Amino acid sequence: MLHRWDGARFLPDRTLGIQAKEFNLGIIRPVNRVSHGLRVNVRDALNQAMDEELERDERVFLLGEEVAQYDGAYKVSRGLWKKYGDKRIIDTPITEMGFAGIAVGAAFAGLRPICEFMTWNFSMQAIDQVINSAAKTYYMSAGAQPVPIVFRGPNGSSAGVAAQHSQCFAAWYGHCPGLKVVSPWNSEDARGLLKAAIRDDNPVVFLENELMYGVPFDLSEEVMQKDFVVPIGKAKVERQGTHITLVSHSRCVGFCLDAATVLAKEGVECEVVNLRTIRPLDVDTIEASVMKTGHLVTVEGGWPQYGVGAEICARVMEGPAFNYLDAPAVRVTGVDIPMPYAKILEDHSVPQIKDIIFSVKKVLNIVFLIVTSSDYFIAINCSVTEIKLPFYQS
Repeated sequence: MLHRWDGARFLPDRTLGIQAKEFNLGIIRPVNRVSHGLRVNVRDALNQAMDEELERDERVFLLGEEVAQYDGAYKVSRGLWKKYGDKRIIDTPITEMGFAGIAVGAAFAGLRPICEFMTWNFSMQAIDQVINSAAKTYYMSAGAQPVPIVFRGPNGSSAGVAAQHSQCFAAWYGHCPGLKVVSPWNSEDARGLLKAAIRDDNPVVFLENELMYGVPFDLSEEVMQKDFVVPIGKAKVERQGTHITLVSHSRCVGFCLDAATVLAKEGVECEVVNLRTIRPLDVDTIEASVMKTGHLVTVEGGWPQYGVGAEICARVMEGPAFNYLDAPAVRVTGVDIPMPYAKILEDHSVPQIKDIIFSVKKVLNIVFLIVTSSDYFIAINCSVTEIKLPFYQS
């Protein structure tokens, strides 16, 4: 089936008539980036980080729904209740506003709570505590009252949980001064950023991804050290490139790397920037990359309007990197609709590898088509002179 571009997403189009003399076929599949070595999945990296911080500082404690005896809804807190007991690993009733308020009050009193939301969608029940009580108090007290608290849990779309459980809150909380907002992708991010968040004197919104919990990554001995932290507010260049910059966070970083691997076979070298932190945004790293490549594509799972990508594009436009752009920046985002329940519609509602590849070629002015089947994609490259217009036939 041929697909056409409507300015935001691919749409199936059976009427698209294109003739080309030569086609360069390449199968697009996710790339396994895990090599042999010390492998730790994201769930265990988070668990280790909390365990080590609970052991390191007796003021740290965890509370949330089913975090204790059940080992957490996603088993992120596995074994912590048996090790630290009821006083430090606390099961709460199903009342987000209540236990989030308790956690903020504990932070006022000098403790360092980790408040788990079973999903960030449920944080909407407690958003007054997160924004008005946690985010603003340090400022309103002129720095006299720090609020060292971490709000954490799975964020963004999962699989088959429909509209009310599939939102990305990066832009929601990234909008609010007083909060630090982090969004890890791999195990190193998860381990290092969570330890940094727990040690921070500011309220930190920690956005995990449910679909990444079971994914393993290599960790070096340095990362496994108990004092290893990833600095909040600093992005990481995951892949060096010269032709175009891909900026992303959370699960979509992996999609960018997969797309970059496919594009490299066609001679396009993508530089992939893993934001790690949404607020404060590491504009310096983004600008340095854009100045190097001259092109920019942002990728995120959230909605397009007022999103993370929109902010990145605005900051680039307002800064010195704008003069280095050779083409307009392009955003790849989730579709601007509530998440559908049907799987085929769900797949079309979130960014896919093919969407990133299409956007890169669009920015670089490479003409191409995509033919899809049930389990793989075939990219077809052809020059403008090989296409006979019109594109659409009746």
